Amino acid sequence: MVKTSGCAAKLAPEKLHQVLDTLPLMRNDNLVEGFESSDDALVYRIKDDLMAIQTVDFFPPMVDDPYVFGQVAAANALSDIYAMGAEPSIAMNLLCFPSCLDLEEMRQILLGGQDKVRESGAVIAGGHTISDPVPKYGLCVTGFAKEDSIWSNKSARVGDSLVLTKALGVGVINTAVKAEMAPSSCEKAAIASMITLNKVARDVARNLTVHAATDITGFSLLGHSLQMAQASGVSMLYHTGMIPFIPGSLDLASLGLIPEGAYNNYDYVKPFVSFEQGIEQNVRDLLCDPQTSGGLLLSMPFEDARIMLANYRGARIIGEVIKKEKSFLLIQK
Repeated sequence: MVKTSGCAAKLAPEKLHQVLDTLPLMRNDNLVEGFESSDDALVYRIKDDLMAIQTVDFFPPMVDDPYVFGQVAAANALSDIYAMGAEPSIAMNLLCFPSCLDLEEMRQILLGGQDKVRESGAVIAGGHTISDPVPKYGLCVTGFAKEDSIWSNKSARVGDSLVLTKALGVGVINTAVKAEMAPSSCEKAAIASMITLNKVARDVARNLTVHAATDITGFSLLGHSLQMAQASGVSMLYHTGMIPFIPGSLDLASLGLIPEGAYNNYDYVKPFVSFEQGIEQNVRDLLCDPQTSGGLLLSMPFEDARIMLANYRGARIIGEVIKKEKSFLLIQK
């Protein structure tokens, strides 16, 4: 039985850093970006200003339909390339599959992934499979870009607006679906969000000024924001009244349908976040909710943020970048 699913299956960020922070950095003159700033993908210089951007992501299913699972997993893996402002070019499958399951289910998972990769304009050129008691699927994705066009998570500037391109709440909704307590409208909205590529959002933003970017996945809005704030040496101020939540997700959070990953994320950000008095617990839970195939978080000048909102329906301004304060993250109503 799958106990955790989608990006909620990630290791707790605090535990992950306890290991990663002890490892010596592997240095190479051509490695422009590694894992030291927790950016979304590595950046490797091929020649002159031509860069390869590479990422890998896979997880157990969060939906019963194998085709939809393949779509979601592929969209999630491709998202890291979009979060770097780049275009995915080639991908390889990663598949763990139980020997007891019908092979048609494997085929449907791979078809779902293939269709999303085709939608992105990239191509799948192989992969690796193993037999495993729990199905897991994802991609290793590579893109290419000129050096000056690549986004980073470490360049947010004081005065920038913070733009989010997808509503939060899929982790809570997926938990409620498992408990058979989610309204069908919530389940459909979560699936629609998870299978939506961040391609169009990236395309719109690429014509604007983006100082820093990341995508919101397993470490939640607050976890990924913390990584961006720390890497940039700034603080981020969020207004909960401006943050979009999938309709119904706040009610489900109030019922206690919180994935384990949300508690792990809260433990990770707790020393670095300050909540204004009166912010309700269900809102706090959703700010730490692990997102699967979540939206982009863009740090950009206010005028560019307004253009982004005018040209991409799902985008919302949810806060701003401020000078470094005692807390990296400040949450107000």
